[in-house]
Amino acid sequence: MGGSELLMGVDVGTASTKGVLARPDGEILGIAERPHELSLPRPGWAEHDAEGMWWKDFTEICAELLERADGGTVAAVCLSGIGPCFLAADKDGRPLRPAILYGIDTRASREVGELTSRYGNADITRRCGNPLSAQSVGPKIVWLRRHEPDVFEKTRYFFMAHTFVAHRLTGAYVLDHSSASMVEPLYDTTQNRWIEEWCQDVAPGLEMPELRWSTDIAGEISRRGAEATGLPEGIPVAVGTTDSFADSFSVGVKNPGDAIIIYGSTMSIIVIAEESLPANNLWSNAHLFDGTYNLSSGMATSGSLTDWLSKISDGRSFADLTEEAANTPAGSDGLVVLPYFAGERTPLLDPDARGVMCGLTLGHTRGHLYRALLEATAFGARHLLEVVNETGGEGERVIAVGGGTKGGLWTQIVSDITGITQKIPERTVGAGYGDAMLAGIACGLLDRDARWTSMTDTVEPNPENRGVYDELYRVYRDLYPATRPMAHALAEFQMREDTDLGEAPTS
Repeated sequence: MGGSELLMGVDVGTASTKGVLARPDGEILGIAERPHELSLPRPGWAEHDAEGMWWKDFTEICAELLERADGGTVAAVCLSGIGPCFLAADKDGRPLRPAILYGIDTRASREVGELTSRYGNADITRRCGNPLSAQSVGPKIVWLRRHEPDVFEKTRYFFMAHTFVAHRLTGAYVLDHSSASMVEPLYDTTQNRWIEEWCQDVAPGLEMPELRWSTDIAGEISRRGAEATGLPEGIPVAVGTTDSFADSFSVGVKNPGDAIIIYGSTMSIIVIAEESLPANNLWSNAHLFDGTYNLSSGMATSGSLTDWLSKISDGRSFADLTEEAANTPAGSDGLVVLPYFAGERTPLLDPDARGVMCGLTLGHTRGHLYRALLEATAFGARHLLEVVNETGGEGERVIAVGGGTKGGLWTQIVSDITGITQKIPERTVGAGYGDAMLAGIACGLLDRDARWTSMTDTVEPNPENRGVYDELYRVYRDLYPATRPMAHALAEFQMREDTDLGEAPTS
């Protein structure tokens, strides 16, 4: 491996785009980040400006990172991004409207029900690995056909964040199997191929992208791509993947039995398996390499709850809030929160779920509330892990990453409530670091077993807290079904400004 050869990885996230420039031994030469705004134009909608965010962020990050190349030359690039999402683009690859994001965008709830009735829940789950939900791309395509038919008529490309940028760089129209397996009901997870008859029914006339594995080469950077970014013309661009899978790969989560908990604005848990495990209330996906699969899951809110409390507390710092919560007893003196402030993804698959605070008294303080929010996400993690185990997945080695691992309180609460031991990596750079590794494998500078980081900390459950958390977990589990009718009524009230624009189109 030549010392002058460098690897670039860039991840397009919900709130920012982050890039990493590294040597093949993992040494980081530079990290660059560009924040961007999540657009919430209507209740239940969540969008990104692909041109003004995804592509603009990428070109600016390239310029910044190339200044730190220290005489080296970028040998390969890989991207990851939020997913699954749906960007409609015209024949020239230009976005026709803002990108419709993953499960936090719940606009296609009606279409989820219609497609489920059309194909049957059992057949969808058997072929796709899981049923349709707000996370699924297929219903969002039907939504576009119904509500914006002129846009769909012009649509020739279907992109996600990472494939849009890859197309700009290379002209390639590809999608990795991992991300494609989230495009229910269009991808057969058991056979790793598009379901042609359902593709034609859901998206008539729209060609699906070519399917490849994450470390395959999408294409080489064109002259136009090189001029726009400063990257060398002709170097390979790896196919890439969804951000959570790249993040997990960066810390060595790649083999069956490996698992990861990602502490971010949402919480994700991924368990690697050696076979497809269909699940009614998780996401069963192809993984990064041929012959590997995963059970993945995601809560709609976690770190975003702490952001919310900080904002309504006049911007009080997380350090202060954490200190207040640490001085509050386990169980928050009987305060239990349902963390469904933006609906819930897995395992409830309920976009109309809502947050609930139960047990409030005049004796509760801000520290109680902050701790109860952390405990709520941990109760959600326990629920997810129980469903994963029931489905056949097993996390034998659990690694924790993300901003929420800093400070120690949140990870300790999760271990106390779930009973699992978590390994904390020496550094958690994020998905962009995993992208750089995937780029190295794609161009032959690394092999699949390469590791760029080691584990430095271990979080063990505190048995003294197990009793109180077991008791409150039962309350947590009972609280959702008990309050669901009221939550749904309030969700309908909140969404009342939406209008019915007619029937779904038929092919």
